[in-house]
Amino acid sequence: MSELATLIEDIAAHKSKAAFKKLFEYFAPRLKGYLMRLGSSEAQAEELVQDVMLTVWRKAALFDRRKAAASTWLFTIARNRRIDILRREKYPELDPEDPALVPDEEVQPDDAVIMAERKAEVHSAMATLPEEQVELVKLAFYKGWSHSEISKETGLPLGTVKSRLRLSFTRLKEALDGKV
Repeated sequence: MSELATLIEDIAAHKSKAAFKKLFEYFAPRLKGYLMRLGSSEAQAEELVQDVMLTVWRKAALFDRRKAAASTWLFTIARNRRIDILRREKYPELDPEDPALVPDEEVQPDDAVIMAERKAEVHSAMATLPEEQVELVKLAFYKGWSHSEISKETGLPLGTVKSRLRLSFTRLKEALDGKV
């Protein structure tokens, strides 16, 4: 076991490729088995082993044989890398280009006034319709339901739904003609 610690120290002091090769040959299959026992897939375990060994190459100088055995140091690195991956999978980084995260463009003041005027005109035009037609228009436009869905929901025959909506649209078009 002290030979393994000596290999890490050789990597730290001399960037010894021969020491790294011996260390890799000894630990790679053991680390892979350990990671797979923890629940990693074979491919993920192999990737993690590569990452752990790269960390050993880069940070061998941080190893202290008085604090831990070489195997303890490597297996701790492997466990921590696996935890990092699990955290990343559980809490993935947010994509700033995701349309759900991009705020709507600010409405310009003049556009806001125009929208408010249109809304008031539509409301006053809707107020001229009989209640049963208003209900159907709301189901068709606000909820986006098809004629057959409206028929099922209201219990009205499909032909009645179609004719009431057609009549409603005609009245709304006349009331809003040129305004919206």
